[in-house]
Amino acid sequence: MKRLLWMAISLVIIAQGARTATGAETKPAVRVTVVYNNVPHKAGLSTAWGFAAVVESGSDALLFDTGGDGPTLLANMKRLEIAPERINSVFLSHNHGDHTGGLNDFLARHAKLAVYLPKTFPASFQRAVKRRGARVVAIDGPQRLFANLYSTGVMSEGIDEQSLIIDTSKGLIVITGCAHPDIVKIAEAAHIYRNKEIYLLMGGFHLRGRRADQIDATIKALRKLGVRKVAPSHCTGDEAIAMFRAAWGKDFLESGCGAVIELP
Repeated sequence: MKRLLWMAISLVIIAQGARTATGAETKPAVRVTVVYNNVPHKAGLSTAWGFAAVVESGSDALLFDTGGDGPTLLANMKRLEIAPERINSVFLSHNHGDHTGGLNDFLARHAKLAVYLPKTFPASFQRAVKRRGARVVAIDGPQRLFANLYSTGVMSEGIDEQSLIIDTSKGLIVITGCAHPDIVKIAEAAHIYRNKEIYLLMGGFHLRGRRADQIDATIKALRKLGVRKVAPSHCTGDEAIAMFRAAWGKDFLESGCGAVIELP
């Protein structure tokens, strides 16, 4: 009888250990939290024209763009319980105020980090970042930043812009600021550079004001490329967002201000 009791207790302990191990394994490998956006999502946050997101991968936390102003950025981060000190680095997609406007206030709170920006940013901008105490890393071509994070390199269709690539076991996560060089070209460049399918494409797709047939052509091109999930916002435009939602169905992810996207 005692032997049966001990066997039962052992099985309970083993089961509890398995649940603990499973819980550890299911901790998100990548979490993207949208902290600044003109597209609303989570109640209690301030929306304003621009974009910023916190990308957590392993022990690293990167701030992708900084939105249009510091007070809104920092207030939203506080409400989302993301302390500036948790951030290891900043990634700036392009030199427009709605993506860089919050940088100065952010660095005033936490500057001991690297700022990855296109090498074509004005020298005065780069000097100002250094004066704040941050380290500037000027990006030219496609390159690894650290861990599993990469830059597409600077692409240009009149406006220089880089996009972020997170290389995961499920495929690539590609985050764009405004996709000025064209969202399809950015997706193609990421796919070729890392030689992997795109699991998630998110950010600003720069389709606001485009005709429905132009948006449809973009959707078909991304479908052909094999993009599995999409999360468009910011400068994508309401009509385009609605068309992407219809085209991707359950694989369309909401990504307004406060949205959290997790990958196991």
